[in-house]
Order: sequence, then C-alpha cells, then structure tokens
Amino acid sequence: MTDRSALPLAGITVIAMEQAVSAPMCTRVLADFGARVIKIENPKGGDFARDYDTVVNGMAAHFVWANRGKESVTLNLKSAEGMTVLHRLLDGADAFVSNLAPGATARLGLGPDDLKVRHPQVIPLEIDGYGPGGPLSAKRAYDLLVQAESGSCAATGFAGMPAKPGAAVADITTGLYSALSIMALLLGRARNGDAGVAPAVAVSLFDTMTDIMGYQLTYTQHSGIDQIPLGMSSPAVAPYGAFDTRDGQTVVLGTTNDREWQRLAREIIERPDLADDPRFATNSDRCAHRDELNKAIESWCAQHDLDHIQLTADEAGIGNSRYNLPSEVIAHPHLKARDRWRQVPTPSGEISALLPPPVISGMELGMGAVPGLGQHTDGVLGELGYSAAELAQLRADGAIGPEYS
Repeated sequence: MTDRSALPLAGITVIAMEQAVSAPMCTRVLADFGARVIKIENPKGGDFARDYDTVVNGMAAHFVWANRGKESVTLNLKSAEGMTVLHRLLDGADAFVSNLAPGATARLGLGPDDLKVRHPQVIPLEIDGYGPGGPLSAKRAYDLLVQAESGSCAATGFAGMPAKPGAAVADITTGLYSALSIMALLLGRARNGDAGVAPAVAVSLFDTMTDIMGYQLTYTQHSGIDQIPLGMSSPAVAPYGAFDTRDGQTVVLGTTNDREWQRLAREIIERPDLADDPRFATNSDRCAHRDELNKAIESWCAQHDLDHIQLTADEAGIGNSRYNLPSEVIAHPHLKARDRWRQVPTPSGEISALLPPPVISGMELGMGAVPGLGQHTDGVLGELGYSAAELAQLRADGAIGPEYS
C-alpha cells in the first residue's frame, strides 16, 4: 500500500462541494497525488452521481471511478450549524473546489469574494459551464450540451450523423485543467512563501472544449471550411483509418508523413504504382483522394488476418492497433503485463481499478478508498473538536447526516 505521507501533495487539504464528473475528477487527481480531499455532501442523497446506476456492487460506475481517495462529510448547508462546520473546515484548508449551479456558491456566501475575506489562504476554484460575462453564462451545462455547443460533436461521427465522443471529454479535461491550476498555484505558494490572498480560479467546460477543439477551429478559421467528420478516420491525414481483416477483426492503420506513406504503399500493401502516383505525393493530395487509397488498403486487409497485418506494419514502422471493445480492454494483455490494476476498497468490497496514468520513478500514486455517504463525518468533525454530545445535537438539529453504519 502507498505511503500517502510521502506523496507530493501530502499535507494539502481540499474541501470539495462537487457533483457529477468535472470537479470530482479534479479532486480525485489531487487525492491520487496525496492531498486530503474532504467531500461535502447533502445528507439527503449526496452527490447525485451516486445514483446513476448500481452496477458496481450496488454503487454507480461514475461515482466509484471519480471519487476514490476522498472523505465524505454530510452537511446541511441550509442550516446555520452546518455552515459553521463548513467554515471551520475551510479555516484549515488550502483549496475549495466546487461545480454547483451558476451563482450557487455566492448565494451561500462561499463565492471567491467571500472566501477572500473570511478564508484568504484558500484557493477557490469554481467549475461552471460557460464562464461569466456571456449570453450563455446562466445556462446549465452538461458534458453533451457543451460538446455540442463547442463543435466537438460536429467533428465526431460521419457527415450528417454527428456523435458525442464516448468518454465525457468536456468533464474530464475540465477536471484535469482544474487540478493542474491548483497544483500550479500551490507550487507558486511554496516557492514564494505566503503571498497573501490566494488567487481565485474559474474553469469552464466551454472554454476547455474550445481549447481542445484547437486544431479544428484553427483549420476552419483560416480555410473557411468546416471539415467533414470521418468516423474512425481523420480529415487531417490520409491514409488513416479502420479496416476489416480476413479473420473478422478490425485493424487501425495510420500514416502521418510522406515517408510513412511510401513505406505503407511499397512494403505493406505492395502497391508501388500508388507510391509513385503524383496524385498521392503529399498529405494534402492523399486527403483529396482518400477514397481510392482506402479501397486499396481495404482490399489488402481483407486478404490477411489481423496478426499478419500488425506484424507486417510493425516491421515497416507503420502505426497500427486493434479495435477493441471495453470488455476486451479490461482483459488487455498490455495492462496485465505492466501490472496496471490495483484493488481499491469501497463500502461494498474491493474492486479493481487502473493506476493513475503518471508513472513516477520511486513512487506509486495513492488510490484511496471510495467513501460511503457521510462515512467520515464523525471522524472529521471530531478532529475539529466536536464531542460526541455535540455531534448528537448536530444530528438532532439536522445539520449533519445520520451516523454512518
């Protein structure tokens, strides 16, 4: 088991008022790096992602994935006593992460301007949908909605058949940008000493996705052309895409420059005529004639099994992969060979989870337990000095949730 006290963010405390994916992803990353994350949840159900489904031994897959390594404290923030507890927690915190509805933290007296006065050492980070100051600022924003608004869906799927990328790209990337922002500010604080009032951070899903769409927006901005989505291919390079094999599988082959195209044409599909054809001399030429190239590659792949195709491509130095279903990725031999799975405790027993992506020499990042709703309320409040009698009174007053069992 990882010694969390030796992780880079050990000693950092983050208070989170979060739900769904974006903010939980931010704080999960911080927790993986050793921060103590105290997740504030409504006693009546908590983070609504807890109830998306019940596939993980009665728990929701989204919640289990995005909330390991955290402590759950239930507080009724509509009560004065609940708010008092929260402010006592913020007294000892380094960062406060939230992704509530627009204006919700300000209405609770927890907006950046409020924290600047009452908790100046706390870095307030708010995640919202569209950022302040624009015509969409007050709208609710979910991953699909923002992906559609930012053009991401128009760059996915096929012509006339737009699609949302399967992963929650807007939520996940916003969470990662948010975690990076907090880490950068903590580093600056450590280097420069106490610089006074902590700067506030705002990260919106829309700003994140328009940044992620950088290639597509730059291309269209300078060409005037909205590129047509090509499914598992790319409008930017050719040939590049998925092809069916003789043994009923799918291989993905790609070239990224003229030299690779020459090797693919001559050494893999054995078509020197195509390699010498001036219509395919440059990537732009090949994109303009991709249909003819795809037919040639499709014909060759249909005559060979996947193993042969991949071996031939590897020998020629051409990028390739196997198209996998999620069930096949779970059993992927590359993950097993690299020992990427770990056991993570949950209220319903241990589950397998993948290690965080960063591989750091001499260190394995932390993968703490997934918390039950309110599991840590008594322990965390006990650290603040609340006695058993005071905890009982807070429960009687409805300021905290039921005792965890």
